[in-house]
Amino acid sequence: MEFLLDPGIWVGLLTLIILEIVLGIDNLVFIAILAEKLPPEQRDKARVLGLSLALFMRLGLLFAISWLVTLTKPLITVFDWTFSGRDLILLFGGLFLVYKAVTELHEKLEGKPEVQVTTKVAYASFTAVVAQIVVLDAVFSLDSVITAIGMVDNIYVMMAAMIVAMAVMLLASKPLTAFVNRHPTVVILCLSFLLLIGISLIAEGFGFHIPKGYIYSGIGVAIIIEAFNQFSQRNAQKHEAKIPLRHRTADSILKLMGGRLEADQVGNQAQETFADEERYMIGGVLTLAERSVASIMTPRNQISWVDLNDTPEQIREQVLSVPHSLFPVCRGSLDKVISIVRAKELIDVLDSEDDLKALIKRHRPIFIFQKMKVIDAINTLRTSKGSLVLVTDEFGAVQGLISPLDVFEAIAGEFPDADEQLDLIKIDDEHWKASGMLDLYQLELELEMLDLIEEDDGYISVSGLILDQTHGNVEVGTVVDFKGIQFKVTAMDENRIKTVDIYYQA
Repeated sequence: MEFLLDPGIWVGLLTLIILEIVLGIDNLVFIAILAEKLPPEQRDKARVLGLSLALFMRLGLLFAISWLVTLTKPLITVFDWTFSGRDLILLFGGLFLVYKAVTELHEKLEGKPEVQVTTKVAYASFTAVVAQIVVLDAVFSLDSVITAIGMVDNIYVMMAAMIVAMAVMLLASKPLTAFVNRHPTVVILCLSFLLLIGISLIAEGFGFHIPKGYIYSGIGVAIIIEAFNQFSQRNAQKHEAKIPLRHRTADSILKLMGGRLEADQVGNQAQETFADEERYMIGGVLTLAERSVASIMTPRNQISWVDLNDTPEQIREQVLSVPHSLFPVCRGSLDKVISIVRAKELIDVLDSEDDLKALIKRHRPIFIFQKMKVIDAINTLRTSKGSLVLVTDEFGAVQGLISPLDVFEAIAGEFPDADEQLDLIKIDDEHWKASGMLDLYQLELELEMLDLIEEDDGYISVSGLILDQTHGNVEVGTVVDFKGIQFKVTAMDENRIKTVDIYYQA
């Protein structure tokens, strides 16, 4: 039992087990196909019984070939080469492994899809299917047996590797197949091992002995590199999963579009600018399913509305003082909206009380809840026929209003009216001046941030973020550092944050 203390034996055993498992994947696939011909309740039994019987056939084949390898008496002479029975077995076995490895590698590298044709068949007999599994495994076992003989010299190590590999395949056939399918580089790596072993067998057949340590060291280094590769891929997938879906989708779309554009106009500055606009707009579209109506609405304190309690002269002055074409008509308070009318129609009927009442009755206001998603509100905007839609809280109080223009601005950026200023002005590459009401989604797109705002955050504006971080203790000069961005309050309107300086270095 001293051979059990040899580290080379254990390395060879472990490597051989891995190779035997990988070489048996195709065998498992064909066995699964044969088992499908049986009734569902007999399939697992047939697979276990068939593979168990096949194991004994594989061990018998191993003994037979191992015995043939011991035949060292010269049989034939070709030119100056003398070949014994052992040499011929190793030579043809090595050629078989090289042929199988090269053909499999060619198929994998070509990447041709397999065409599967499914047809309905009658259930086969249990005995016939088990017999087919045994015969099929004997055919597929030839490469694994020759691989075992080429890798190790101890018959007991070969037997142990085959038994362990078969047990693993019996217990973990489904997850094992799924793992290999998920990681095609593992298949390529094992086929490369197979090619290496085949070459070593051919060399042995010609009388050139290659120490097993050289083969093991090459295989070991390749396995370590593949382990690092799998580890890096897993980490990349974890980090990618943290990126919001809208950003991953936007990047994928831009890669498809950018590939075409770059092929036509490489290095064109106008193209780069257009790509930035595309990225912004694609990101804006993808956020519509996440953003609430409250994040794009015109807030309550910026709504221009008409009070019916005012005189016609006061109403006319109010309408003409702002460039808006639609006005909420209220009675005493913005929470008592009774209509949405056009400025021109309203001015035309101000001097006629009856015409004014008729106009108000023709246009009833439409209300939506502030937590409704923008994508869901689009249909309401469509049915409003170009009118304004009022946004309320759970108590029915008006919090703001939206129009089709607000949705368009959420996608393409701001289009301010004559009496409005941009909510975000870029000073230089690291400095922006923003309104306290700036939508954080807009800032996120501008800065190309990934996680500036989370779905469960209780705020949607820059002022909301600052108030959340400072717990409401804000004054001019207050500075907040958040995820690498510095926010500095530069102006306030009583308790409301009016303007903010934003500093960010990508």
